[in-house]
Amino acid sequence: MAVKVTLRKKSISNKRQTLFLDFYPPILNENGETTRREFLKMYIFDDARNPLDKVHNKNTLALAEQIRQKRENSLNKPEIYTELESAQLKKTKKQDGNFIAYFKKLANKKNDSNRFIWLGSCEFLVMLKGEGLRFADITVELVDEFREFLETTKSKKSDKAKLSANSIKTYHDKFRSALRQAFIDGYLSEHLAEKTKAVKQADTQRNYLSLVELNTLVKTACKSPEIKIQALFSALTGLRRSDIQKLVWGEIEHVDSGYQIRFNQKKTGGSETLPISEQAYNLLGERKQSTEKVFTLIKETNQRENRYLKQWVLDAEITKKITFHCFRHTFATLQLNSGTDIYTVSKMLGHKVEKTVKLTTSFQYKLTTSSRAN
Repeated sequence: MAVKVTLRKKSISNKRQTLFLDFYPPILNENGETTRREFLKMYIFDDARNPLDKVHNKNTLALAEQIRQKRENSLNKPEIYTELESAQLKKTKKQDGNFIAYFKKLANKKNDSNRFIWLGSCEFLVMLKGEGLRFADITVELVDEFREFLETTKSKKSDKAKLSANSIKTYHDKFRSALRQAFIDGYLSEHLAEKTKAVKQADTQRNYLSLVELNTLVKTACKSPEIKIQALFSALTGLRRSDIQKLVWGEIEHVDSGYQIRFNQKKTGGSETLPISEQAYNLLGERKQSTEKVFTLIKETNQRENRYLKQWVLDAEITKKITFHCFRHTFATLQLNSGTDIYTVSKMLGHKVEKTVKLTTSFQYKLTTSSRAN
């Protein structure tokens, strides 16, 4: 219901009248109490005869009327605006919001590894534009400016080295993804992600290990035995590191054809069933309760884990640059080289493929170890 505001007068001393606003229905005052009156602390003369008093009364009443109109408009704002004006006000309010806070909120909804990449992209954006970046400040030019900034800024890992081409693409893509979601959520009036070009993927060489090199690693000691077992298990199954580290015994089953893992991918959330070799199963050691993790979660930082992995490869006198993901790539490469078709390999890696395949026919290679105890 609209509030009607009326300008009224009340007699006071010295033949004057004080002016006040009368609200109907009553409103809440600053103290949270219901009231119908708001005194303006203004007065007029009862019987203005001289020119000065007349001018005073005229100007005071005119000012009081302006106050009345503004007060009524303020109280009835939702009703005095047209539907189009109301929509425009809501849109303007959204666009005045803080994009950095929104970006961080999106990042924190991602899984662990992906969240750090999103937050990293947001951190570089803050370095360029500060914490106060609004949605209204984002333009096509800013998206290009961010790309140029990434191309010239230093890596967080080194004060001297620049970001790699693929890191630039990754951080820029996350920014564009945030813009895409902001457009969907109504914070941006333009689909800036579609109006800007993505950074091209750089050609990179993906290293993998030969079967001989894998067996050399089996015979080589590692400062972290747990990292060694996880890496070899990835090479035998093609599982990602994130899926290996969250694996529980209840997800590993014995079936007529051997062993299989039924799990949800951490990266995609997709449900998968993956047959594994007996050797891969034996690598896990003694079976425990179904809710217990198969692998001990390493409390070391990723940086330290990677140092252990790098030293292990060097001790095996392997000169290739090997990361944990290379063991997953090794699995795929050895499968393809042994005649397993690409559709089967893609399915085994958890990729979406249109063709239905039977995974039990894939090649299963063996290493020179048979159990976790070794």
